Amino acid sequence: MVAMVDIKMGDCWSHTKDQFDNLEKHTQWGIEFVERYNKFVKDRTEIEISYAKQLRNLSKKYQPKKNSREEEEQRYTSCQAFLAILNEMNDYAGQHEVIAENMSGLIFAELSRYIQELKQERKSHFQEGRRAQQHIESCWKQLENSKRRFERDCKEAERAQQHFEKMDNDLNVTKADVEKARQQAHTRHQMASDSKNEYSSVLQNFNKEQHEHYFTNIPNIFQKIQDLDERRIVKVGESMKTFSDVDRQVIPIIGKCLDGITKAAESIDEKHDTQLVIEAFKSGFEQPGDVEFEDFSQPMKRTVSESSLSNSRSDGKQESKGGKSKGKLWPFIKKNKGSGPEDFSNLPPEQRRKKLQQKIDEINKEIQKESDQKDGLIKMKDAYIKNPQLGRPETVDPRLAEIEQTIEKLRQESQKFEAWLAEVEGRLPVRTDQPKRSSEMPELQSTVVNNCAQDRESPDGSYTEEQNQDPELKVAAQCEFDDEFDDEDVLAAIGTCKAMYPFEGQNEGTIAMAEGETLSVIEEDKGDGWTRVRRNDDEEGYVPTSYVEVYLDRNTKGAMTYI
Repeated sequence: MVAMVDIKMGDCWSHTKDQFDNLEKHTQWGIEFVERYNKFVKDRTEIEISYAKQLRNLSKKYQPKKNSREEEEQRYTSCQAFLAILNEMNDYAGQHEVIAENMSGLIFAELSRYIQELKQERKSHFQEGRRAQQHIESCWKQLENSKRRFERDCKEAERAQQHFEKMDNDLNVTKADVEKARQQAHTRHQMASDSKNEYSSVLQNFNKEQHEHYFTNIPNIFQKIQDLDERRIVKVGESMKTFSDVDRQVIPIIGKCLDGITKAAESIDEKHDTQLVIEAFKSGFEQPGDVEFEDFSQPMKRTVSESSLSNSRSDGKQESKGGKSKGKLWPFIKKNKGSGPEDFSNLPPEQRRKKLQQKIDEINKEIQKESDQKDGLIKMKDAYIKNPQLGRPETVDPRLAEIEQTIEKLRQESQKFEAWLAEVEGRLPVRTDQPKRSSEMPELQSTVVNNCAQDRESPDGSYTEEQNQDPELKVAAQCEFDDEFDDEDVLAAIGTCKAMYPFEGQNEGTIAMAEGETLSVIEEDKGDGWTRVRRNDDEEGYVPTSYVEVYLDRNTKGAMTYI
């Protein structure tokens, strides 16, 4: 019976140990699977980040450069559409960054935390299982020891009883020896009885512990391990669903980006673009008239066509017939690549007007810039007068005088170009003493004002040449075109500044600021003590450099601070 119990106990323990080993291997595999899936999410996140970065770099690479021909080309609808596509691609890249951010936060970080909790819980359950297994094994060893002790005591009692009976039947043994053998047999029987009682008690306790172990403790531990593994499976499923939801959430925005690209493509207007080309390159010349028939059969009455090339190569005299200005052959003559005169008189009327207006705008911007610097210096001088600790007022005077001279020169230059522009537009009468326009242009004859006016511009707006000009130079000069126009953009921010002190900015050209306010810097201090700033992209002016902390962007070289 004992042997049967031994066999059954051994089988149960071996079976339980095998189950723990199998469960331990399976749960370890489950954790490794979660880690593998989490690594997949991390790799996907890195791909999204890299893809977004490449898209942003691609968009930046094809953005038009400041103050370049590419920026000038943005007036065409096709170029505007391409710029819109680049901006949409930039937004498209932003959505892939959102995917990467959500996957990193909602899946990778969450699973990483959950894996640590899973490992800790799994370790706790298997430790509990090992303790239960060790406890039942300890109870079994105690039962085995009690059983062996009972068996040994029974054998000792049986041998003592046999020895007593042998001594009692032996006539040669004294009564004292018989009594001693009887007492020893009684003691052994008593020890066997005690061992029996102890064995019975230990056996009863073991059966109770064994029943609790196999029907309560072990099932509870297995149930906990099962719950842990089921939660792991559910967690992986939820993460996979989140993996899909993260992509699905940005699909509407990506769709808007694609709709923007389609809208940009549909906004291309070929008529508008070609009209811009016409406006940019139209000359204002009158189309040449019909070539008249030259009758060589009557030598004495031979006439020469006013529009013939031979007439343009004659003595340089221009003839007018019936008040009609002579037609030009300017579209067919090779362009002169040399530098033109200062008043752009070598250009067709429309091109000349545009070029003169552009030059006037550039000069006016320079005047405004110098005036702003002058105002800044005056404010700085006033500040030095009120607070000598900031600097000496007389140090500003040389720079002020220099700026005054520069402004005066620019104003004279502007007046000169405005006079030429007025002449082209017919707003002013032509001066009788026309100055020399270029080293290539001879001085005009100052005869009658009306004749001079006809030399430069005909009544109907067509362009004509000056009298007494070399025919070869006329042909080369009249067809030199300059189609390059540089548009100046609003100054971009080059950094930021923070106000250390309040400034009222009551003078013209300055801007008020409150202490601690942050503004955009659009122009550095040029040595006059003033920094040009902007607020909210619509209000700009100068503030004292000593009143602010300036942080300039210098190609990642760090912040440059003026205090």
